[in-house]
Amino acid sequence: MHASSAVVREHYRVYDRWLARQPRDVYDEMHASSAVVREHYRVYDRWLARQPRDVMRSRREEAEVIFRRVGITFAVYGAQDEDGAGTERLIPFDLIPRIIPAHEWQVLERGLAQRVTALNRFIHDVYHEQEIIKAGVVPAEQVCGNGQFRAEMLGLEVPGGVYAHVAGIDIVRAANADGSGTYYVLEDNLRVPSGVSYMLENRRMTMRLFPELFSEYRVAPVAHYPDLLLESLRAVAPPSVNDPVVVVLTPGMYNSAYFEHAFLAQQMGVELVEGQDLFVKDQFIYMRTTQGPKRVDVIYRRVDDDFLDPLAFRADSVLGCAGLLSVYRAGNVTLANAIGTGIADDKSIYPYVPQMIEFYLGERPLLDNVPTWVCRREEDLKYVLAHLPELVVKEVHGAGGYGMLVGPAATKEEIEAFRERLVAQPGNYIAQPTLSLSTCPTFVESGIAPRHIDLRPFVLSGRTVQMVPGGLTRVALKDGSLVVNSSQGGGTKDTWVLEE
Repeated sequence: MHASSAVVREHYRVYDRWLARQPRDVYDEMHASSAVVREHYRVYDRWLARQPRDVMRSRREEAEVIFRRVGITFAVYGAQDEDGAGTERLIPFDLIPRIIPAHEWQVLERGLAQRVTALNRFIHDVYHEQEIIKAGVVPAEQVCGNGQFRAEMLGLEVPGGVYAHVAGIDIVRAANADGSGTYYVLEDNLRVPSGVSYMLENRRMTMRLFPELFSEYRVAPVAHYPDLLLESLRAVAPPSVNDPVVVVLTPGMYNSAYFEHAFLAQQMGVELVEGQDLFVKDQFIYMRTTQGPKRVDVIYRRVDDDFLDPLAFRADSVLGCAGLLSVYRAGNVTLANAIGTGIADDKSIYPYVPQMIEFYLGERPLLDNVPTWVCRREEDLKYVLAHLPELVVKEVHGAGGYGMLVGPAATKEEIEAFRERLVAQPGNYIAQPTLSLSTCPTFVESGIAPRHIDLRPFVLSGRTVQMVPGGLTRVALKDGSLVVNSSQGGGTKDTWVLEE
């Protein structure tokens, strides 16, 4: 530590105890050991040592008041308050940023662009020539028999060949034997990935609470994300449109990510619409405005495939627009993300992404997958059933941390109950080793303590593939937990990518 006051030791007492008992397979983002701070954190470490705990606590309370005033909440499905109404919660914001050196981000950026390019090529292929299936790289039943495969997309050309215009790729870091850390891709989120508004608001909050820190560090900006998003969306408008009209389609104010939908529409300067605001006429789609109908060219939709068009998908949906699919198939509107992108979002397809990169791009993957057992395979299922207490088992269509088993944290009863589900429907599950996700200092009630984190960068595809530096760092606030999802009590941090 770089200061001698009692404040410093108070801050780090919890952290020191934890570091001393950690096995070597846990990588800490800030500390190489209890006595060694990593180079890119040293300035921050000296600053933090000068901050009394009561000051940090008051800053956290200030952040909570501001977030609640602005309305940065998310709905919790299935949770009710004492009156029986649905609940809204703040996603807890941690004051201590996650810092990534420039050279690490450069590797991540190249790897993310490579991966998303290959995923877009894969989605185009499975709805057209299906060359990767014919070559035996991906089994036909994994694609055509998949619940996320949309036959309505077969043969349909989309502008620029872009299907996943916005991708949220979940990255984790695990320790190597030599004490270094390696980044891995944990999941690909290509349907309606969320969380970017929290990335932007976290940066605003950090700059508001601790402006002096930004004179100490050269932190790459993220505030231009809405401009990049709008640029990417306009770039994939129908070819005949010169000045495309873009809208954000939301399921409505009761959706868990409604704040984000409204925030992004406002930041891009476009209309936020619901399905009832749209209608189809003469193979074009229009929105109702106070000045009369206005044609819409690009829809950034935050509504799942099943609910987009009651004439084509779920007849009981009131969230979409009747006839939307026919306009889409006629090439008169662009949907971002495209219908059917879920085929590459599915966790049973995830194990094949490294092969996709080699098949479509002729390159070796720059970012590795986490080793994965596909339970529909007999030999994989046998291994998983024999090692359930050691593994993380996930539903292939699951999201939000639901429908999964974390073996080391589960009881014998939970493991046996999950075993029955796995045996009954093995095709619904994959399994992965329980990675010791990297930890980062986090301000909790007991002081500064380590908590496990991941990172979700947001990758935009339009004329080019681009992204802002960093992404959303999610943190598992419960001691020892590896589940970072906000729906499971996780929080978020500001993510700093340092400029060279």
